[in-house]
Amino acid sequence: MKTANFNKNKEGLLPAIIQDVQTLKVLMLGYMNEEALEKTQTSGKVTFFSRSKQRLWTKGEESGNFLKFISVKVDCDQDTLLVMASPVGPTCHQGTDTCWGEVNSNGLAYIKELEAVIEDRKKNRSKESYVSSLFEKGINKIAQKVGEESVETVIEAIANNDPLFMEESADLFFHYLILLKSKGKSLEDVLAILEKRKR
Repeated sequence: MKTANFNKNKEGLLPAIIQDVQTLKVLMLGYMNEEALEKTQTSGKVTFFSRSKQRLWTKGEESGNFLKFISVKVDCDQDTLLVMASPVGPTCHQGTDTCWGEVNSNGLAYIKELEAVIEDRKKNRSKESYVSSLFEKGINKIAQKVGEESVETVIEAIANNDPLFMEESADLFFHYLILLKSKGKSLEDVLAILEKRKR
């Protein structure tokens, strides 16, 4: 990793962009000196140098809405930090998810979460779990469910019933993720093939 150059300005402060490790939304901007960066890395909680308080300030020290530190990168000019974090509660002092008033969500991040749940149900079988029951029945049953959901999705598309079409689409996608996991694959593997095709 490149080393940050804290001597680029007389205050010894560098802007630190905070990004959610899951959703990739930019949560806030703060400033760090060397001590703040070191404390961030050792404590596991994102810490800034507060220009108004003129001291180190750990985000969430009063509200409890911490930013769990994941990693840090330094930009090409060595004067800006990109900090990946996992937020606990809203980031902004005004109570919003981000300092720009955005909702901190990303559908693609939810897919990873869903895949993790499916993988867990595959490894740790439970009699109460529908997904576990499919894995118990094997690949033939899982493939059959994908076929059934495909047909139902097509029927609702042709019938022009948008609400039912969307419901069936969700069912199809869910069962497709299960089929991928049953083959030891993930959606990322499929996306990698599509990315190669665009070239």
